[in-house]
Amino acid sequence: MRTRQHLWTEDEGWGEGAAGGLGDAAQLALVFGGMAAIEASGAFAWVRSAYPAAAIFGCTTSGEIHGCTVQDETVSVTAVHFEHTRLASFRASVSRPDLSFDAGQELARKIDTDELTHVFLLAEGLQVIGSDLLDGVNSILPDHVTVSGGFAGDGDRIVETYIWNDGEPHPCTVAAIAFYGERLQVSIAASGEWMGFGPERLVTKSKKNVVYELDGRSALALYKQYLGEDAAGLPSTGMMYPLGLRVPGTERRVLRSLLAVNEEDQSLTFGGNIPEQSLARLFNGNFEQMIEGADAAAQVIREAIPASGSQLAILVSCYGRRLILRQLIEEEVEAVAEVLGPETALTGFYSYGEAAPVTLGGKAQLHNQTVTITCFNEV
Repeated sequence: MRTRQHLWTEDEGWGEGAAGGLGDAAQLALVFGGMAAIEASGAFAWVRSAYPAAAIFGCTTSGEIHGCTVQDETVSVTAVHFEHTRLASFRASVSRPDLSFDAGQELARKIDTDELTHVFLLAEGLQVIGSDLLDGVNSILPDHVTVSGGFAGDGDRIVETYIWNDGEPHPCTVAAIAFYGERLQVSIAASGEWMGFGPERLVTKSKKNVVYELDGRSALALYKQYLGEDAAGLPSTGMMYPLGLRVPGTERRVLRSLLAVNEEDQSLTFGGNIPEQSLARLFNGNFEQMIEGADAAAQVIREAIPASGSQLAILVSCYGRRLILRQLIEEEVEAVAEVLGPETALTGFYSYGEAAPVTLGGKAQLHNQTVTITCFNEV
């Protein structure tokens, strides 16, 4: 495996180091950036010229992860040449949120499963019901195939997100890169280190990803009570206060980000389904725990894939973590880089949702407020 990274900025363009690279040898170009930067940079045309054989795959973001840095309104490009791995890209439309499960199944049915090792997917970040989408994908793909990925961001605007897998931006879309071959090692880790506060509450009225009542009380009124002054900034400040759902049969929780509020019916819309009669608790972030969580996730990767030559790691971390860490946000990425080492090319983005298994070898689930790492290595 070989990689080459490029960064476009408004001040320096593609920079002096833009010339040269993997050329025709690159099969994949991971491209992450805001839509304004994508258009201003002519990113898709530039990548086609530099890497004519590469599949252009990526999405809009709430921050680009490029090496050890976190950028805004830039374009991060990571070209990858695999020596022993075959790739294929796929896409499906998601016309309505309630069709997210169907879209997941449609996408998965397009993927040839012979020698399939891993599927990395990206999905629209605001309208798609992530848990339904992943349920659809999981219902079709074989159990031995791992799945990870993320849900596109839109900075702090939270208006519209885009996906690309063919060098063109698409709204209301889910896309995937399928990886084939026995010599590819893929390791996935996730960490959502947040602190719970307040009592655990029963979800007494909900529909899909919309919650109307907690413990028989208005969900929005209860949320505002706990948020205090931060309630004035809803829904964006809600990213700092996810709802944690207990995973059945375990003591673990998956976190759900708040995406929208409805003053008329006093409801809250989250990034994934929240079933009635489930137990939920409010969570908030802690600087030290978040950095330690990123380090712990990287340690899981390192134990699974010992350092051996060039590797690629895709980090997908929730925008809500960025709101908490603020100017310390690069410490999260640096913690991962220190563990994985200089031979690992780091790329990725800050997202509106993450996809990764909860347990080793398990099916992918929707996460929010979580940092996920997907590491690739050829042997």
